[in-house]
Amino acid sequence: MSQVIIVGGGLAGVSAAHTALQKGCNVVLIDKNAFLGGNSTKATSGINGAGTRSQKASGIHDTAEIFEEDTVRSATGLKKPGDNWAAHKYPLAKIIAHNSAPAVHWLQDSFDLGLDKVARLGGHSNERTHRTGIGGKFPGMEITYRLIERLEKVCKDTPERARILVKSRVNKLISDSNGNVTGVEYVTRKGVKGSESGTVVICSGGYAAGALYPDSILRKIRPDLMGLSTTNGKHCTGDALVFSESVNAAGVDLEHVQVHPTGLINPKMPNAKTLFLAAEALRGSGGILLDRDGNRFVDELNTRDYVSGVMQKHNKYPYRLVLNNEATNNIAWHCKHYTGRGVMKNMTGADLAKEIGVSSSHLQAQFDKYNAGALIKKDEYKRKYFKGTPFHVSDDNYHVAIVTPVVHYCMGGIQIDENSQIVNKSGKPIGGYFAAGEVTGGVHGKNRLGGSALLECVVFGRLAGDSAADYALNGGSSGSSSAGSGGKVYTMEEVGKHNTEEDCWVVVNGQVLDVTAFMEDHPGGAMAIFTFAGKDASEEFNMLHERNVVEKYAPECVIGTVAARTSKL
Repeated sequence: MSQVIIVGGGLAGVSAAHTALQKGCNVVLIDKNAFLGGNSTKATSGINGAGTRSQKASGIHDTAEIFEEDTVRSATGLKKPGDNWAAHKYPLAKIIAHNSAPAVHWLQDSFDLGLDKVARLGGHSNERTHRTGIGGKFPGMEITYRLIERLEKVCKDTPERARILVKSRVNKLISDSNGNVTGVEYVTRKGVKGSESGTVVICSGGYAAGALYPDSILRKIRPDLMGLSTTNGKHCTGDALVFSESVNAAGVDLEHVQVHPTGLINPKMPNAKTLFLAAEALRGSGGILLDRDGNRFVDELNTRDYVSGVMQKHNKYPYRLVLNNEATNNIAWHCKHYTGRGVMKNMTGADLAKEIGVSSSHLQAQFDKYNAGALIKKDEYKRKYFKGTPFHVSDDNYHVAIVTPVVHYCMGGIQIDENSQIVNKSGKPIGGYFAAGEVTGGVHGKNRLGGSALLECVVFGRLAGDSAADYALNGGSSGSSSAGSGGKVYTMEEVGKHNTEEDCWVVVNGQVLDVTAFMEDHPGGAMAIFTFAGKDASEEFNMLHERNVVEKYAPECVIGTVAARTSKL
């Protein structure tokens, strides 16, 4: 039976895998990380869809055409309603917009995902960014893990149909005399070399981890961004751009790298190079931005590139993201999670004014202008959409985070056609070679709309999986391969002594874990674990993960149990 090789285990990769399997192909998924998920699991706002059942249930009238226009306007920088956006040729924008509702419905119907709550993010004409309401977690994590779990079940039940290879880095393409891609070579972390033959789908992500690497692709393309922190894991190094050179694959929009306005600064680690992201849904739910003088200075729901640009030009750090009670209630799970991570605080309005260093009356004057703008749907910064008002210093509580612009997403990448097939530098499709997700370029132009990353993964992941399966089943390559806890009881006092990067223990659901060697493998980065060094991380862990995650992905970390039931220190 024909085989499809998927390189990369984020949402694009597993979407492609499910589609190729449904078409009748065998699948092998190869990922260089210790386990699947990649940056997809970090997406915190949701997945876009225009004309969905969830929108209709909420009384929201939206169409694929409106979404397409918003996408092209964002990609090209068009602002005025009279601008001829349709004159800009963005065929991939049309594909993502017009397949957005089917993508959301596929997730709901095939994977039992709720995605019933809808929010408006920056640059959108309608509320169209979906996440699960009651019981929902971060959408990227919820969606991606659901698809991973289903794929793992297929691997377990029918190992002849599907396999997953982790800790295996693809470093070379195999091609025939005509330049068609016929497989890949890879090497495991232990240095064992292997190969797989079949049709290839690349879903290996972008190159926005460049801030972590002095010799990165990002330095060559956008050296001006090297001073910023990143939200990306260390695996986002643009490997595919390198090995795709062997088949003359074309790149597109490589210079377009998105700087997100709200990376979360942990006051205990102010110089960290990897930051958590404050979901754009926080601003969509009513959060506002204040500068160091306690003043608003921008339309918080403008596009990401615009808000980040204004923050950098305004240059009045530190900036604070502020949500009142009503805004917090609109997105309570996120706020609880960020507070638990130590990157958000809950305080009174008076305490907020004191922390900034202004009077309560000054802060209220800023709030009054915002409240007045909400009444007429327009303020001095031309903001049109308001939620969470009114803001009052004296009788409201606030969730507050210090935020900064941060390197987030690559709009550029490998060029694909409307079938998700990679093209060469002459514009011709390369046989047997497809791609989906952030590794590709040409969808978002200069700026990606919030909520379109997960959507791109699903839409083009399904398209790539479908096209690759058709290629394989109609004369492409057939697949073949070659490859080279202890029971001790600890007290919390003992656990607490292991609280450094060189010696890090945490407690999760009664188990003591030595995560020293595991921190770099964690998709959220070492900081996500080190925050709880020597502590009980059960509450925050259970907010994000199913209980079997440690058993599945890090059983070697379990060294014993905690002596008695404890709460987080």
